[in-house]
Amino acid sequence: MKQTGLGFGSPHGKNTQGTTHRSTSKTLLLITLTLIILTVIPLYFPFNKFPSLSSSNHPSSTSPDTISPANHPHDQLITIDDNHHKCDVFSGEWVPNPNAPYYHNTTCWAIHEHQNCQKYGRPDSDYMKWKWKPDECDLPVFNPYQFLEIVRDKALAFVGDSVGRNQMQSLICMLSRVEYPIDVSTTKDENFKRWYYESYNFTLATYWSPFLVKFKEPSTDDPTLAGIFSLYLDEFDNAWTNHIDDFNYLIINGGHWFSRPSLYYEKGQIIGCKYCQKDNITDYPMTFGYHKAFRTAYKAIMSRKNFKGVVMLRTFAPTHFEGGDWNKGGDCPRKKPFKSNEIRLEGSNLEMYLSQMEEFKWAEKKAKDNGLKLRLLDITQPMLLRPDGHPSKFGHWPNENVALYNDCVHWCLPGPIDTWSDFLLHMLKMEGRRSAEGKLYSKLIKV
Repeated sequence: MKQTGLGFGSPHGKNTQGTTHRSTSKTLLLITLTLIILTVIPLYFPFNKFPSLSSSNHPSSTSPDTISPANHPHDQLITIDDNHHKCDVFSGEWVPNPNAPYYHNTTCWAIHEHQNCQKYGRPDSDYMKWKWKPDECDLPVFNPYQFLEIVRDKALAFVGDSVGRNQMQSLICMLSRVEYPIDVSTTKDENFKRWYYESYNFTLATYWSPFLVKFKEPSTDDPTLAGIFSLYLDEFDNAWTNHIDDFNYLIINGGHWFSRPSLYYEKGQIIGCKYCQKDNITDYPMTFGYHKAFRTAYKAIMSRKNFKGVVMLRTFAPTHFEGGDWNKGGDCPRKKPFKSNEIRLEGSNLEMYLSQMEEFKWAEKKAKDNGLKLRLLDITQPMLLRPDGHPSKFGHWPNENVALYNDCVHWCLPGPIDTWSDFLLHMLKMEGRRSAEGKLYSKLIKV
């Protein structure tokens, strides 16, 4: 048999030269195709076309009737520049963005009243006009057409506390330029909502689970337990864990609720507490329950044999109370972002972040064995720099008789939290790149 240029020799007997040629050729082929991956794969969906967001074709979302249809006349490829997979998009600065915001409080019905800062008289508007600029690359402004095309025929769920719900409402508002979703919730409980984007067969859901594990509200029958939550740190919160098989993407979060007085249980027995002031019960720092709750949440996800989706930990967003705690007159009156060299993560914020990172790394190692895709939506540092983006006292009318404190936890809509959609879309693009690289690699090793 004639030896070819690819190094295939006689099929009979040993042919050392042929074997060497096969090995060398296969190596060269792998190198060549790897280079192709690195140059071609940045076109995430190279055969699909997507609309641009040029101002001339930008619909005004005043009502569902004025939203442009999903089929848009202009074409734009979903791309990722090569430096994006080498760039830490979560490290950077806030820069002015005169084009923002991309929706208004009067055009998006998803805004919670307490985050509707413009409605309730916030006099300034500069807090809406900033964009996140990573140190080593650019982060494109959220493109709702691209996002909906990527998540076509898929489902995404937010699991966690009210800041997670704040994020979902922001996403709905950012997508409102393309389509309004239909409420397909199976319950009237506002803590468990499902929204359906009919043109894209995309489902968006939220699951209220502020501790991520099974918990009980403070007892109204026992005065000794007034204001104290019961956290079962080793038990799954089935309110969300029983439903995640239906989702392709899961974004989990948890943070500020862990500062509340709580009793800690394991195996049904009290093992300690957080600021419960009970005799003979060990009082632990907040991070004790925080660590255990996240570990249990990760175990719950890994226990779902049919769940094949991508899990994102959205790191906690720091509060910005100044002049006192949340219940002692604290407020967040600043009008512009910090520069990165003007503030640093410290105190309880740093402890929470390090706790999240430790449990994330533990879960990431376990996830590799289980085939689970675990990603980090690391918004803590960017949001540390945004003391200007909270509702403060502009979540209700000044003369309104409400038992509310200055809100320096949640975020105004429109506002800096809209940038989380920029991060999310970037991560979905990167996920597509990983998937495409994985498929090509699988083909390579079969060559």
